[in-house]
Amino acid sequence: MIPVLVMGYTMMVIHKRKQLARLGDPELVKQLMPNASKVRPHVKFALQLLALTMLILAAARPQYGVREETVTREGVEAVITLDISNSMLAEDVGAGQTSRLDASKQMLSQLMDKMVDDKVGLVVYAGDAFVQLPITCDYVSAKMFLNNIKPDLIQTQGTAIGKALQTSIFAFGDKESAAGRAIILLTDGENFEDDAVEMAEKANKAGIKVIVVGIGSESGSPIPVPGTTEYMKDREGETVVSKLNEDMCRQIAQAGNGIYVHYDSSNLALKAIKKELDKLGKEQLESHVFREYNEQYASFVLIALLLLVIDFFIFNRKNKWLSRLNIFKERRV
Repeated sequence: MIPVLVMGYTMMVIHKRKQLARLGDPELVKQLMPNASKVRPHVKFALQLLALTMLILAAARPQYGVREETVTREGVEAVITLDISNSMLAEDVGAGQTSRLDASKQMLSQLMDKMVDDKVGLVVYAGDAFVQLPITCDYVSAKMFLNNIKPDLIQTQGTAIGKALQTSIFAFGDKESAAGRAIILLTDGENFEDDAVEMAEKANKAGIKVIVVGIGSESGSPIPVPGTTEYMKDREGETVVSKLNEDMCRQIAQAGNGIYVHYDSSNLALKAIKKELDKLGKEQLESHVFREYNEQYASFVLIALLLLVIDFFIFNRKNKWLSRLNIFKERRV
């Protein structure tokens, strides 16, 4: 923008000089315009151009000074273990009949908002299980991963809760920690693959509490086929109805020395989970945070304002009153 303005102003000055030359002798034309100034228009343009430059620099938000600050957090470590099998597509949560998976993601997002100084990890499972997000203090990334979870992340369908718990135990790592540890298991309780109760006992022996959140209804609901208006059917052609197995959920929670809560789109389950996490011992958890400081845009805005004020008091023509003041001329007595 700046070079274009300079080029345009230069062309305008050249055109003006050519127009004046057509009127007659330059010296004679100069005498006909005693108040015209050659310098002032250039000065005004320069001031306006500098002011614009300062505003452009201010809009770029110049900064300097980036420091690494070590923030000490005191909290717990929690691994969220989320069932993403096809049965979680059943729509039987709350009055609005939300799908189990969407309801789980909504609740977990609210839970993360309350876990200010804690570390959180994310494990997803169906017929298989894997760590979606290692334990971290970065809740922004955690929510991003959470929002992108879909059943097709795992090709092997089924519900292997035991394998999910085993993967969650491994997600804490080998490093010992004095911080309280918990696995927050979200499931409809349909386990067809392994012994989940035995793995919950193993987690308890490792000092990890297992909190189980039941998603769905005991009356059950058919499982919609994504992209269609139909429901999943078994080999005999009958519609599959997925039901919440609360007995299995309670057994897992009891074996893991935790609690079982049923989520029904209210805040009761969320409060119960947070209360259970608060009971765990907390440890100082360190994380490095990079912070920028010293915004400099205000300085450029002030300079631009000062230049515009100066420009306002400079006229294109010579001031008759000021030209009569002979400030530097000696007076004769």
